[in-house]
Amino acid sequence: MTATTLLSQNVRRHRVWKYSTVHLLCALVLLIAATPFIENSHNGKYVETALMTLVLISAGLAVGGQRKMLGLAMWLLFPTVLVNWFHHLFPKLVPPTAHLVCSVLFIGFIIVCILRFIMNARRVDSEVISAAISVYLMFGLLWTSAYLITGQLNPNAFSIHTDPRDPQTMTSFNALYFSYTSLCTLDFGDIIPVSKAARTLAFMEAITGMLYVAILISRLVSMYAPATVSQDTDSKS
Repeated sequence: MTATTLLSQNVRRHRVWKYSTVHLLCALVLLIAATPFIENSHNGKYVETALMTLVLISAGLAVGGQRKMLGLAMWLLFPTVLVNWFHHLFPKLVPPTAHLVCSVLFIGFIIVCILRFIMNARRVDSEVISAAISVYLMFGLLWTSAYLITGQLNPNAFSIHTDPRDPQTMTSFNALYFSYTSLCTLDFGDIIPVSKAARTLAFMEAITGMLYVAILISRLVSMYAPATVSQDTDSKS
């Protein structure tokens, strides 16, 4: 039996079916696109929680390329999903910010895992591109939960200047909207961080967004360049 055969058998033994990051990206886009329309609708909070559950499950499966990693992801996933649903179904049984803290921890874990996958990738393909976009969108979700926590702990942490008929608090959509505008370094002035904690979170997200794009581009170029040079060399030979 050759060394290659032994290696392939060892890989099959320690790996399980891996969910595609393309599915995770689709779930993220669906959640972000649907949130503005379902937040104030009948049973909107349950639909939003269901979409968030879909994102969390897709994320957990996407990083489960190894049994050990899948087990760790599921260990973090189950309490996160459970607390999220308990927050809506039985709000008196869990602290107000418990589901948000769990979401921050789980999303942070997923981001680290996917970043490792991107940095260890040997070539640029659809999985790498989808993973890179997913990380960027998950940064927005990570800070969305952080802004909601800040708004719940300090109702005056943000100054919101929107339509008077809209909630003047840090709702799910307001947090999502403010998070992605901060991540893209946009400033429309309708939501302003007032407290030191809110301001710190805002500029940290802006810095993270800029650095991530710069580092990601350099990484993808460095992966693509050797493959291009190799193909040119083969064609000349």
